[in-house]
Amino acid sequence: MSILKRDFLGIKDFTVEEIYRIFNLAKQYKSDRKKGKFSSVLENKTVGLLFNKPSTRTRVSFEVAISELGGRPLYMSGATTQISRGETIRDTSDVLSRYLSGLVIRTYKQEDVEEFAKSFSHPVINALTDLLHPCQILSDYFTIYEKKGHVEGLNVTYIGDGNNVCNSLILGADILGVNIRVSSPSGYRPPEQILKLVKNKKLLEMDTRPGRFISDADVIYTDTWISMGEEKAMAAKKKIFRKYQINKELLAGAKKDFLFMHCLPAHRGWEVTDDVIDSKNSVVIDQAENRLHCQKALLHSLYSEL
Repeated sequence: MSILKRDFLGIKDFTVEEIYRIFNLAKQYKSDRKKGKFSSVLENKTVGLLFNKPSTRTRVSFEVAISELGGRPLYMSGATTQISRGETIRDTSDVLSRYLSGLVIRTYKQEDVEEFAKSFSHPVINALTDLLHPCQILSDYFTIYEKKGHVEGLNVTYIGDGNNVCNSLILGADILGVNIRVSSPSGYRPPEQILKLVKNKKLLEMDTRPGRFISDADVIYTDTWISMGEEKAMAAKKKIFRKYQINKELLAGAKKDFLFMHCLPAHRGWEVTDDVIDSKNSVVIDQAENRLHCQKALLHSLYSEL
């Protein structure tokens, strides 16, 4: 018997138990892929990918995930749809519901993804908005779980812009019991809209000093200083964030076994130096690979009981 459809618009759409179920599924899918074993969870299903922003890892990992689950991915650039000419999201969503079995959306406004989800009859997945990046954070915490054996109680230090990745790291930490520390310049901390959602305030610390949370960090994470759509602010932000660069000097007091993470693409020489991102502590390529396995597990979770 089918159940009501579920969406994944933010990390808080899932409970801690559901997230660990995805982790375990991702681990299994990763193992199965090496053996050439694939699933048929999405057999006879076409899942649309509606992207209003450029993408490498998100687009390719979702297309491969859908294909290897037996489904058909259908990529749509937002610029080629009638929404770009003023059609309402509701009209587009209502029609696409008749054609597709699911929708993966990468766009600017979180409200637009939520509007699609209201009208679309099948699962909707947030593949990035200006506010949140939940699929990335699923993969990030899975990667930490894979490398460290657990996530609860670990210290994750994020250094840089309080952007969509930082926001989702905070919300994920709140669910998983992770100590999340954020070092951002004044005026660039995560928004109150996100901070209000944090239930366990003791897990979150923030500071403007880039080295404040280095010494006991199990994970040190950074992201680009210039998010998509912020290119006009590049010169000003580069100057403000210069001292937040992750380099050997900043990491001088770090644990020997800390993990360095970056969601990519990286601006080498800006937020991180080559000797850090290419070091033995770096797990950025594993992070990127795990997008595929976690998104398979996510799709499995959304579709297996429908």
